[in-house]
Amino acid sequence: MATPVLATEDLGKRFGALVVLDGVSVQVAAGGALGIVGPNGAGKTTLLDMLAGAGRPDRGTVSFNGGDVTRLGAAGRCRLGIGRTHQVPRPFVDMTVFENVLVGSTMGAGLRASAAQERAVEVIERTHMTRLANRRAGALGLLDRKRLELARSLATAPSVLLLDEIAGGLTEVETGDLVEEIKELRESGIAIVWIEHVVHALLRIAERMICMSAGRVIAEGEPDAVMNDPAVIDAYLGSAA
Repeated sequence: MATPVLATEDLGKRFGALVVLDGVSVQVAAGGALGIVGPNGAGKTTLLDMLAGAGRPDRGTVSFNGGDVTRLGAAGRCRLGIGRTHQVPRPFVDMTVFENVLVGSTMGAGLRASAAQERAVEVIERTHMTRLANRRAGALGLLDRKRLELARSLATAPSVLLLDEIAGGLTEVETGDLVEEIKELRESGIAIVWIEHVVHALLRIAERMICMSAGRVIAEGEPDAVMNDPAVIDAYLGSAA
């Protein structure tokens, strides 16, 4: 594998007596795409929190472009180039789409005045939201809220994009549209780390995949091989029992 742009080594995290990450080591190369699957409660979102700087591990390290960022918070990592979307979109509902994205380009990317506005316009066009630019975010439907979540992250000029179940709740057609947008982002050189329960969407993007269960990585490799691994099948069937 190429030199990783973002990597963890032996991450451990617990909340009281509950172990949510136990020796998790993952990596993604520049322009690569890592898919993360696993049953509910596997530790997937906690891992994304550790990558984004929204939480700090009890042990282990997080590195970005070869530098240790374990103790750097979310704002600092965002400025370095780590963008993130959330499973439940979190727009500023009383602000317009443009204003929401402008927050990303100013507070996230650190741009000012015309440069921030130009970045916001560019991202809105890239995510096909131009017609909605002046609409209040609270009036958007689910697909457009997900697009706005993506646009706000892109406005921070990330080199790595962390996606948390961005296809959840969408129709097949909407999911297909979103997958095409994510594919374009990856082709532009942005590395993707994507947690997703809509596995067929993930399979269209990911070149490598891991499956987590009970805070551990139980399978890693090519997507088809991971999804056919007996341990992965057992983890999913066990979670449904």
